[in-house]
Amino acid sequence: MEETRYRDRIGQLAESGERVLTVAQAEAANGATPAPPRDPGAPEVSGRATVGSVLLNVLAPLATWDRGDRLVDVIAWGIAGRGAPGSAASRLHRAVNPLRPDGQLRHTLLAVTDRRLLVCLTGPVKLLANQADEERSLAETQLAWSASRADVASARVGWHRLNPKRLRIDFTDGSWLAFTVPIAESGRPLRALAAALSG
Repeated sequence: MEETRYRDRIGQLAESGERVLTVAQAEAANGATPAPPRDPGAPEVSGRATVGSVLLNVLAPLATWDRGDRLVDVIAWGIAGRGAPGSAASRLHRAVNPLRPDGQLRHTLLAVTDRRLLVCLTGPVKLLANQADEERSLAETQLAWSASRADVASARVGWHRLNPKRLRIDFTDGSWLAFTVPIAESGRPLRALAAALSG
């Protein structure tokens, strides 16, 4: 039911004549991710993780220090993606984790069409949503990022630590990004997405 609703909405967002092959709801995996694309107006930051920055991140988790955050992510979650700033994985990660001044939660939908990999964000979702809230969230779903199928080198689902349902999407520029679903949910949609991207 959910996949059909998502497929219908994504079909509306696709280009004319583009056919949606499969859809999966997944979130970007936790862990160290590719560096974000460079902001032309931002100053260049240099440095490395220090013992102090890691301790501050552990002792005061609401205050963050970028270098310490990255090291804590690697230790706690592992690597969730690689790529230079501005790479396909870097741009994709920024698209699914935009700065949200409203602080609202949105789900990530991955879709494969006969032409592209599409990444969509739903409208704001509520923890205890009713039917009307779910319909509104679905109606507000927007395309966040896309890439040509030719830009995707491979996709596969495999184990990462205790989760057997981690989708890794590799791009032709050498970058990659991982997505997961909760352990209690089926990995079938992710496997179908990987098969569609690889086929």
